[in-house]
Amino acid sequence: MSKPIDRDLIRSILLNDIPLMDVRAPVEFAQGAFPSAVNYPLMNDQERHEVGIRYKQSGQDAAIKLGNKLVSGELKEQRIAQWQAFAKEYPDGYLYCFRGGLRSRTVQQWLQESGVNLPLVNGGYKAMRRVLLDELEQSIADSRFVILGGKTGTGKTWLLKELSAAIDLEGLAHHRGSSFGRFPDGQPSQINFENNLSIILMKYRARGMNQFWLEDEGHLIGGISLPVSLQKKMQQSNLVILEEELQYRINITLKDYVIDLENYYNNYYPATKDNAFKLFAEYLLASLERIKKRLGGERFQTISRQMHEALEEHRNSGQLDLHRIWIESLLTLYYDPMYDYQLEKKHLRVIFRGNSHQILANQKKNLDMD
Repeated sequence: MSKPIDRDLIRSILLNDIPLMDVRAPVEFAQGAFPSAVNYPLMNDQERHEVGIRYKQSGQDAAIKLGNKLVSGELKEQRIAQWQAFAKEYPDGYLYCFRGGLRSRTVQQWLQESGVNLPLVNGGYKAMRRVLLDELEQSIADSRFVILGGKTGTGKTWLLKELSAAIDLEGLAHHRGSSFGRFPDGQPSQINFENNLSIILMKYRARGMNQFWLEDEGHLIGGISLPVSLQKKMQQSNLVILEEELQYRINITLKDYVIDLENYYNNYYPATKDNAFKLFAEYLLASLERIKKRLGGERFQTISRQMHEALEEHRNSGQLDLHRIWIESLLTLYYDPMYDYQLEKKHLRVIFRGNSHQILANQKKNLDMD
C-alpha cells in the first residue's frame, strides 16, 4: 500500500527549490517537469518503450524482468554512479518518477544497496503536478491584478522589470506575444509554463503578497495558453496604460526586435555569424508574411520592400537606420489601429495613463485602487 501524499512537503520542496532527481524517461521529462529537477532516468525512451510493450503483452512481472535485463551490468553501474553523484551534491534532494511507484522505488533500492539514501516523493510527478495546479487556481482566486497595457513598442516588458510585484508572463512563455515574438529555441511546454507560474505565485504569497502587475495579454502567448481562470480575472482587472511618443517606441522596437534578437540568433547559432544573420532575416520576413492577410496587399508590399532594404543595408554595412522605416510603418499602419480598436472595448477599466516614470511614481496607488 502506497504512502499518502504529503502536500505540505511537496509545497516546501517547490517553494524552496529543493533539488529533484527525475528518473522518468527523457520524453516524459520534456513534456513537463519542475524548475529544480534534473533528468537522470532509470530507463531511456527506447528501453521504456520496450518494457511498456512487454507489460501490455505479458504483465508486470515479465516487464520487470525485461527492465532488469535492459538496465544491467556496466549500464546499470553508470546510472547508479550518476544517481550517487546527485545524492552527494544535493544531500537534501529527493527523487521521483511518475507516480512514486516502481521506478523510483527501484532507483531508491539500488542506491541503498550502494550505501546511499535518497528519499522519494510519494505520489511522484503526478502528485506534485496536482499540488501545483491546485495552488495555481487558489493563487489566482486570492490575488488582485493590475494590468499594464499600451501600444506596441512602449516598453511594457521593460517597465514590468522595474515595478514591484510584477509577473512577466511573456518571459515565462519565452515569447514576446506578437507575430514577431518567437525565439529560435522555442517555448517551454504548456505544463512547464503552468508549473513555473504556480511556483512564482506561491513564492510571492508565502511572503504575504497578493497584488500583482501583469502585462495585458490575449488568451495565447505564442503557443502557450493562459489558464482560463487567469484570463477571466485579467479581463475584469483595472488597466494602467503606458503611453510613450512614437520615436521612443520605434527605438524600443528596434532594440527588442532587431538589435537584441540578432544577438540572440548569433548566440544561438555561434558557429557561423553569416548563417545566423540569414536565419534572423528569414525570421523577420516570415513574421511579416504571417500577418499578410491582415495587413492587406498594398501595405504588405510596402512594408516588405522596406524590410528587405533594411536587412540588405544591415548585412552589408551594419547600419540599422533603415529598420526604423518599416518599424514605423508597422506600428502606425497595423499595430496602432488594432490596439485602438481593442482598447475601446476596455476603456471603462482604465484607471491611469502615463509614461513609465509616471507609472513608477504611482505604482502603489495603482495597485491599491479598486
